[in-house]
Amino acid sequence: MEEVTRILARYVVESRFESIPATTRHHATRTFVNWLGCAIGGSHHEGMDIALAALAPMAGAAQASVLGRSERLDILHAALLNGISSHMFDFDDTHLKTVIHPAGPVCSAILALAEHRPVSGEDFVHALVLGVEVECRIGNSVYPNHYDTGWHITGTAGVMGAAAACGKLLGLNEQQMVWALGIAATQSSGLREMFGTMCKPFHPGNAAKNGLMSALLAEKNFTSSNRGIEAPRGFAHVLSTKFDPSEIIDGLGSTFEIDLNTYKPFACGIVIHPIIDACVQLRNEHKLTGDEIESVLAKVHPLVLELTGKKTPQTGLEGKFSVYHSAAAGFIYGAAGEREYSDAVVRDTKVVALRDKVTAVVDSTMHEDQTLVEVRLKDGRTLSKYVEAAIGSLKRPQTDADLEAKFRGLAEDVLPKAQVDKVLGLAWKVGALASAGDVAAAARK
Repeated sequence: MEEVTRILARYVVESRFESIPATTRHHATRTFVNWLGCAIGGSHHEGMDIALAALAPMAGAAQASVLGRSERLDILHAALLNGISSHMFDFDDTHLKTVIHPAGPVCSAILALAEHRPVSGEDFVHALVLGVEVECRIGNSVYPNHYDTGWHITGTAGVMGAAAACGKLLGLNEQQMVWALGIAATQSSGLREMFGTMCKPFHPGNAAKNGLMSALLAEKNFTSSNRGIEAPRGFAHVLSTKFDPSEIIDGLGSTFEIDLNTYKPFACGIVIHPIIDACVQLRNEHKLTGDEIESVLAKVHPLVLELTGKKTPQTGLEGKFSVYHSAAAGFIYGAAGEREYSDAVVRDTKVVALRDKVTAVVDSTMHEDQTLVEVRLKDGRTLSKYVEAAIGSLKRPQTDADLEAKFRGLAEDVLPKAQVDKVLGLAWKVGALASAGDVAAAARK
């Protein structure tokens, strides 16, 4: 078989914007709008303040914006910081087949590059589609074994997506693109042990920075293995016990993974969304406040407890990985946005009291997007809600209006409304802009 890395590189180099269907371009725009809102919204989190305090003194020339803030850094540090910010709330997009958050590594890298070197909106959207295609196809080829081993697939596969997208904008030839993917592959990293800490959002930021750096190195003919993905000691075989190259090659150029992207209505791990959805529905249908609940039983997919089994979270970041806190928030607030994952809410005595009444048990018949929640009330009644497909999934997708409302809810906590209106307008028409970098400049505080 011809080298998988080279097949992928050749496709990215030879792809033309005209070959991307209009519906796929719109999916790319939706992905960008959602990512941008998340990045602006997370820009003043404590983790961002810490990262900037640590790294800004070492940053180079002011080449690119830190979204939602006044700082401008060199493009590598800007990619890193915007990638961190975009995943800080765990509110960004999800490719459900692999649980990759595709936009963080790719958008953070190409927007920083677009501020430094002229990039048309058309080229920007094209690069975004290709970057997501690369990271998700590589993810498909090793999932679930790679993820089950403990790798955070957004960081590990995302770095190659960022490299491909940046390489496309830089005009790399086939051999340089092969090298860019190899340079990225050797920097593949991200451990699931870090979930619930500031290191989780660091993963897509680091992938963005390293992917951009990989493309810049390859542009100057810095070499790597030609088989960085598929070689016996390459990415796939070292970091996974399963590798299916057909997931990378089959249908390349005729189907697009970005068409399968989804957008979160809740600011937490995607596997908890069915439970929150069920709790919110029960709350609204029966006008529950939480005080009348005796106990809650949620039947869930095994990944729910594996990823979100924290019973006594103490911080907002930990709360995002607690099915117990998330269920309680759904009942009490009827929502699970960033406010419901603040440190104060996680420690609120009313929330803690209801959280302690929640039990989650594995049910092997449940799909990742399904749950059955049963609630026993103090008056003896029992209520139940089965969720076949959670809100925000491919079967119940977020509309453009939903994404716009989410954007405003995140960005208006950071920027004045008039500025939010301008940035949102630019983001929706990014593909028609003469300079995609204008979006970043408009989103600076």
